[in-house]
Amino acid sequence: MTSQPHDPSVTPPPVDPPASEPAPVTDGRATGGQAHDPDYPERLLTFMRTGWNDTTLAITPSPAVPNYAARRAAVSAAFAGLTVIVPSGHEKVRANDTTYPFRPGSDLYYLTGEHDPEAVLVLQPTGTSGHDATLYVRPRSPRDTDEFFRDRAYGELWIGRRHTLEEKSAELGIVTAPLSNLPDMLANCAPGRTRTLRGFDAGVDTAILPYGDGAGDRELASTLSELRLPKDPWEIAQLQDAIDATVRGFEDVARVLPADRPVSERLLDGVFGLRARHDGNTVGYAAIVGNGPHGTTLHWTRNTGETHPGDLLLMDMGVENRELYTADVTRTVPVSGSFTALQREVYDIVYASQQAGVDLIKPGVEFKDIHETCMRVLAGGLKDLGLLPVSVDEAMDSESQVYRRWTLHGFGHMLGLDVHDCANARNETYRGGAVGENYVLTVEPGLYFQPEDELVPAELRGIGIRIEDDVLVTSAGAQVMSDGLPRHAVDVEAWLAAQRAAGPRLPG
Repeated sequence: MTSQPHDPSVTPPPVDPPASEPAPVTDGRATGGQAHDPDYPERLLTFMRTGWNDTTLAITPSPAVPNYAARRAAVSAAFAGLTVIVPSGHEKVRANDTTYPFRPGSDLYYLTGEHDPEAVLVLQPTGTSGHDATLYVRPRSPRDTDEFFRDRAYGELWIGRRHTLEEKSAELGIVTAPLSNLPDMLANCAPGRTRTLRGFDAGVDTAILPYGDGAGDRELASTLSELRLPKDPWEIAQLQDAIDATVRGFEDVARVLPADRPVSERLLDGVFGLRARHDGNTVGYAAIVGNGPHGTTLHWTRNTGETHPGDLLLMDMGVENRELYTADVTRTVPVSGSFTALQREVYDIVYASQQAGVDLIKPGVEFKDIHETCMRVLAGGLKDLGLLPVSVDEAMDSESQVYRRWTLHGFGHMLGLDVHDCANARNETYRGGAVGENYVLTVEPGLYFQPEDELVPAELRGIGIRIEDDVLVTSAGAQVMSDGLPRHAVDVEAWLAAQRAAGPRLPG
C-alpha cells in the first residue's frame, strides 16, 4: 500500500471517549438499550432471570505466550522503576448504536495478545528493576444482574460468551483484573513516574495527565515501535500466513476477471474480501482496485469503475490474519491477458526499479539508499521515455526531485501488525537508519501518468503501474515472502492465463 516515506511526526489519532460504566437497570431504555427496544414487563424480567445453566470455555494457552512475556520484559528493562500504561482502545460509533468492527491497538496486542476492546496493560515497578504486569479487562456478563440479556454492548445474549478473568489469564499468560479496578490504580500513579501510550483511551489520558512537555510518553511510543522493528520467528510465520492468504485472494480475483468484457472494480474487491473472510481473516486496509486511469490515483479505494479489455488493472490488496499481522501486495495486470508494447515498456521500468531495491537489501543497508536505488532506476526510465526535463543526476538532486511528478511515494515501508508498521520509531532508527535482520518491509515502486498530464504523450496518459512485495531481511539478503505471485511481465501473463483456465473456485 502506497505511502510517503516514514514521517516521525505522525502520532496515533484520537479515539472516542470510553464507554461509561453500566447504569442500574430501570426501564426498557436502560443501559445498553435503544429507543426502539420494547419495554421489559416485570414478569418477563423475572422469567429471564431464572433457568440458566453456565457454560465453560475450553481454554488453550496461546502459543505466543512466551513471546508476549519476552516483549513485556523488554519494555520493563527500558523503563526501569517507572509505571507503564498501554491501552488498547474502545469501539468507535459508526452511526447511532452501530459500531465499527473493533481492532485492538497494535502495541497492546503486541504485548499481550488481547483482542477485546477497553483493555489496559499496566506494568508496575517492583523496585529498581522489574515490573508486575496486569491486564485490566471487562469480565463476562454476570448472571446476578440483568446485563447478560439487556445490554446490547456487553450482554452475552447479544454478543456471545466472553471470557472470565481466569480464562483470559490462562489464555494469555498474564495476571488479569476487572476493568472497574482501573480508576483506583490510575489515581495512585505519579505523573512524573508514569509513561502512558496516549491517543487510544480518553479515560486513561485524562486520569494520567502529561508530565512536563510529554517527552516521556513520546519515548514510550517510540520505544514500542522500535521494539517491533525486528520480527521474532512467530511473527514471521504470522506474516507468511497473511501473505499466503493474500496470494489465494489474488488468484480468486484473477479467476473471475474476464479478458473480453467489463466487470466492476467492486466485484474484484468483493471477491478478495470473500476469500479473506471465509478463511477467518479480514483485510488489512481498504483494497485499491483501479482500472486504467483509476490506477494512477495512489489511494483509489472507491472502486467505482469497471475493467476494460486493453487497459491495465492495478490491485493493491492485503489480508490481515487472525493474529492481526497483515500483508501488503500490489500487482498490475493486463486485463486482456497481454501487455501492449508500451505498457510492457513502462512495466519493465517499474520491475527493474523494484528488483534493484530487493537486490540491495541486507542487514546494515541504509533505508534511504534503498529508496534512492529504486528512484534512480525510475528516473532513468523516465529519461528513456523522453519525459525527464533534466538529466537523471539533476532529477535525483535533493533540491530538484522533478522525477517525482510521476512517482510521488517512497519505495516502501515497514510491515507487521500495522500495514505501515512502527510509525512512531525515531527517524534515526527508521527512515534515517539502516534495516536490520528480521525486519519486514515492502518494496513498491510505481509510475503514474495522470489522464490530464499534458507533459506526457497521449498514449501514456492513464497508465498507472505499481509492483509491491513483502520482503524479509535475512542475514543473507532479501527473501521475497510474496513470491507466490509472479512479478516479471512474461510470468504475470502466464499466471493470469493459468488462473483463468482453472476457473472460479469456491473457497474451501
